[in-house]
Formats: sequence, C-alpha cells, structure tokens
Amino acid sequence: MFFRVFLHFIRSHSATAVDFLPVMVHRLPAMTDNTNVNYVRYKGDYYLCTETNFMNKVDIETLEKTEKVDWSKFIAVNGATAHPHYDLDGTAYNMGNSFGPYGFSYKVIRVPPEKVDLGETIHGVQVICSIASTEKGKPSYYHSFGMTRNYIIFIEQPLKMNLWKIATSKIRGKAFSDGISWEPQCNTRFHVVEKRTGQLLPGRYYSKPFVTFHQINAFEDQGCVIIDLCCQDNGRTLEVYQLQNLRKAGEGLDQVHNSAAKSFPRRFVLPLNVSLNAPEGDNLSPLSYTSASAVKQADGTIWCSHENLHQEDLEKEGGIEFPQIYYDRFSGKKYHFFYGCGFRHLVGDSLIKVDVVNKTLKVWREDGFYPSEPVFVPAPGTNEEDGGVILSVVITPNQNESNFILVLDAKNFEELGRAEVPVQMPYGFHGTFIPI
Repeated sequence: MFFRVFLHFIRSHSATAVDFLPVMVHRLPAMTDNTNVNYVRYKGDYYLCTETNFMNKVDIETLEKTEKVDWSKFIAVNGATAHPHYDLDGTAYNMGNSFGPYGFSYKVIRVPPEKVDLGETIHGVQVICSIASTEKGKPSYYHSFGMTRNYIIFIEQPLKMNLWKIATSKIRGKAFSDGISWEPQCNTRFHVVEKRTGQLLPGRYYSKPFVTFHQINAFEDQGCVIIDLCCQDNGRTLEVYQLQNLRKAGEGLDQVHNSAAKSFPRRFVLPLNVSLNAPEGDNLSPLSYTSASAVKQADGTIWCSHENLHQEDLEKEGGIEFPQIYYDRFSGKKYHFFYGCGFRHLVGDSLIKVDVVNKTLKVWREDGFYPSEPVFVPAPGTNEEDGGVILSVVITPNQNESNFILVLDAKNFEELGRAEVPVQMPYGFHGTFIPI
C-alpha cells in the first residue's frame, strides 16, 4: 500500500487554550497564522488551519505552504472551525462567526466543490445561515459541529466568551482563556439548519449543561436527527492546559490531570416535526434502539436527555476524545464503530475502538508512549465499516526510544507494524490521510 499521512503538530508553542479559540473581534491585528490544528480540504486543495481567519494552502507533494488565505477576504466572518464537513460531491460546510455593530452571530458556511480556474482558493464561499447568539454579549465557544445528509447541527453551550477580555488579552498580559467562563446556570442548546435552504428550524432543543469539543457522527432516522458527541460535564478543561500546569511533574501533574473533566460519548435525539398539539411530558422520540429522550415542556421547548454510548469501561480509560469514523462511507449515516484516544494522562495514552451498538471496547496501549488521533484508512474496495487500518503517530519522552507511526488492524486492533522516526516530535491534534 502506498500512502501519505498528513499529521500536523504543534510547532512553536505548547498546547494552550489559545489553540482552541476562534477570533472574536474583527481584524484583531496580531492574530496568529500558526495554523497548527488540522488539515482540511476545499475544492480538492489542502489547507492547514486553526480557528482564526487564516488558513495556509499546502502543496501535497512537498508539504510546503503555497499561499496564506484569509476567510474575511471572501465572506464577512472573523474565523472558522478546523473541522469542516463534506458532502459526497465535495461541497464543504463549516461554522464561522461574526462580530460587529449589530452583535455576535454564528454563521453556517458553504464552499462549492468545483474550481473555475486552477489558481483560485475558496472563491464562491457563501454564508447560508446566520444564528444570533442567545446571550447577546456572551456568545458560546465552539470547536466543531454536526452534519447529516440534510441538516447542520450547531451546539450552543454554556462555555461563554467575554469579547472585551479576549480583545484586550494581549495588552493586559493575559491568555485568551482569561476571557472564557464556564456558566452552568445556562443550559446547552441545539440549533438545526436545513442545508439546502439555509433555514433555521423552529424547534428549540435544550439539555443539561455540558461541553463538547468534537462530534462523533450524526444521522437521520424516523423523522429525528440523532447526534453523538464526546461530552464533559465541567467546562473548566481549558484551564488545565495552561502552560504553568503543563510544566508540572510528578504528583503535581497527577493532581492537574485528576482535576480535569473526563469526556464520554453520548447520544441525543432531536425530533424534527413536533406537533403543536403534542402532549406535554411525552417522550417524542420514536426510536427503540436508544434510551435518549426528547420531552416536550410546557413552554414548547424540547428537553433532551442523553444515552451513554459507553461509559463504565471508558471510566477506566480516562474517557475518550479525538473521535474518528470511516468518514467517507458512514458520515451522516447510522454506524457501528468509532475510534478515539483514551486520556489516563493529560495527553492521549491509548487508542480505543468503541462499538456503539454492543457497548464494547478494544484498546491499544504501550506504557510510556502517547498516540495521537487515530486516522481510519479503508482497505481498497472495502464495504466494511472497520475494514481497514488505523494510523496514529506515537511519541515518547524517553530519549532511548523512537517515535513511530503505528498501524493497527481496525477490525481486531492488533498491531500490523510501525515505522520508527528517530526525531523528537511534540504531541499533535488532528490529521488526515491522502492516497497517492
């Protein structure tokens, strides 16, 4: 098998809260163009991105930057997430944000799949929906979003941003995280947007307060949107990754890790066609295969209670994050498996395969080694959801050991091989696979 793996790592600084925050203020002059979070694809080209208004276009043969692209030159947004979604025809969707004299709003962005000429970048990008922040002066932080065949699902969570603090953080000598606050007195809200028309659906869906950074998958069934997420019940996680905490060792580092909220996979059901005459207090979910409920309240809102996709064994693994699926075939569809990193350490220290139907796990771990996000690569011509391999870059602080690219059989999670790299590397966030 000939392949190229693009896995992007932190370059010039440790992983702090700044790596996760979108730009909230128009034209903040000193915003970073260190696009160290993910590789993404628009119109067949690849870009390095973070959550600012900048992306760096990359030559996939040389991995050299060829152009710096500014979202705000094309549409009125201050930034976009590092986790776009794709239709089968190559159309890309993303979530951006805008801050101006009329307040803050979240933007659903669509990038067409075709190029008009070879030199263009994201020409033709459009904002197809604008969602007003529930709290005008306190928008929510978000890192990604969900998508089915017909809908975009945006989650407005009680991790709030103080725009003034973020805008002035540099001159005040503070980290961006100083402008982020966990406000659990607010509930989490789900917004559903129709992709074809850009229409925001009228349903008002709420759940108890939680924070999510990464969605696993979403799909439609029997008039409902089902969305699976990695969720935390405490929104103070970003504080744990401040530099003064990362520099600790021994018991001090253990205390920092133990104070961090653990992330677990949960399923929510959002019924789309709710009758005005639907009885108050009834569970509106018709789905027999999930215990997630959606109950109509007296004020017409829908209260959503989750199903734990698997928590008991994941407690022992420190929770799970960086979820990945066989995206090209199962994104937006009912699925069986996802892959992620276990976090018994401040960075991932295991790879995990989760069966969301039978609630079972398979785990790869090697003491003293820290794997990055698992990237699923299907075997040529396969129709099986786990018919392929898992790739992960594994690092170690042990100077006598080499870092390596790990190859696991996705079906049984047994090691197939490793390619050692005799250089020191930092821990990475997200990546992608490109066949050549």
